[in-house]
Amino acid sequence: MTWAQAVQPQLIVLEATGGLELLATGWLTAAGLPVAVVNPRQVRDFAKATGRLAKTDRLDAQVIAQFGQAIKPVPRPLKDAETQRLNAVLVRRRQLVDMLTAEKNRLSRAHPRIQKDLKQHSAWVEKRIAKTEDELGSAIKASPVWRAKEEILMSVSGVGSVLATTLLCRLPGLGDLNRRQISALVGVCPFNHDSGTMRGKRSIFGGRADVRAALYMSTLTATRFNPPIKIFYDRLIRAGKLPKVALTACMRKLLTMLNAMVKPQQKWQPQFIESS
Repeated sequence: MTWAQAVQPQLIVLEATGGLELLATGWLTAAGLPVAVVNPRQVRDFAKATGRLAKTDRLDAQVIAQFGQAIKPVPRPLKDAETQRLNAVLVRRRQLVDMLTAEKNRLSRAHPRIQKDLKQHSAWVEKRIAKTEDELGSAIKASPVWRAKEEILMSVSGVGSVLATTLLCRLPGLGDLNRRQISALVGVCPFNHDSGTMRGKRSIFGGRADVRAALYMSTLTATRFNPPIKIFYDRLIRAGKLPKVALTACMRKLLTMLNAMVKPQQKWQPQFIESS
């Protein structure tokens, strides 16, 4: 009898630690144990709500255990090796893009002695970005399932390979969740801030910032070249909404449209506007 068969815990809860938890999660999942990886901010808020302000490794372990008992987070299957590899390349592309932006921002105010070095480094980073994009494209084309989903996503005007790849890697629940759940997961779902008769301003927070960044860029394009999104955006602006608010609403609408398309595995059709 193995240790996993002898113990059989109801649930093992780990905090997300930027990827450091993946090895432990992989071993536990391979042993057939139920594992849930949770947001450390939620655990910290839970600790504060229960009056635990001190923070040590021992106290953290106790709080995580209590959090698991009280909240009962749902165990999620571990990503397969190919998805993890693709996700790592996608994260690296995001890092390289940020690096390139920083170097270009430095160029305008750099000393002439440094400008040549900045240009050379920027050119090297651009080549690395192109290489990661080629690797992402090749990996998706090698998988019939991913290739089919990519074709569905890119049938919508404004959705390019970057957003499609980001959704495939970082949002595996696309098509399995309802529109409110998928919007909250990405962080484009507005939350109320009301108390009594006071009606506060709705705002978004949390969610997956990298998915939101890719969705934002695609939505900018969609507000110009995707007729349903453009009509929706113009209507919100005419109604007096701020451009930022209108753009966020369009991000949510585009995401829910894509979610509605992936579920039945169908390319863009006008009826998906109604379901979003």
